[in-house]
Amino acid sequence: PLNAAGKFLYHKTDLCATWEAMEACKDAGLAKSIGVSNFNRRQLEMILNKPGLKHKPVSNQVECHPYFSQPKLSSLFCFIFYSRVNVSSPPLLKDPVLNAIGKKYNKTAAQVALRFSIQRGVVVIPKSFHPERIKENFQIFDFCLSDEDMKEILALNKNVRYVELLM
Repeated sequence: PLNAAGKFLYHKTDLCATWEAMEACKDAGLAKSIGVSNFNRRQLEMILNKPGLKHKPVSNQVECHPYFSQPKLSSLFCFIFYSRVNVSSPPLLKDPVLNAIGKKYNKTAAQVALRFSIQRGVVVIPKSFHPERIKENFQIFDFCLSDEDMKEILALNKNVRYVELLM
């Protein structure tokens, strides 16, 4: 929700206490591993610097793609997640740079975007119900983007979210 000035009102949850409860669940065998979702750098650092930390988060499930590359956050760790796509955002897969790079490698813009994330060390879990796209998503390990390609794609960052964080 927003306040009268239009600024986000954040919940006052004690993240460290919540993390301790999650650690207790892991210690009790109720979870193999524990992670977080949509944490920003400050929130991650709060957990990672918590006195008595037993278990580090194994993942931070966040949106991350060429138009929203989150370079500072991905230096900690990043996990791809798409849902509730915001259709008013620019169409990533129609981007001329991604398509030109794709043409160079005989790949689609989607394959270039996935390969870009893989080469940045980001864990990618694409979602599709279409068998041909699922197969296409696996065909990203037979090529590597050049350093120049990576720089061009990184320069596409517009800080545009496709996932609307509705609370």
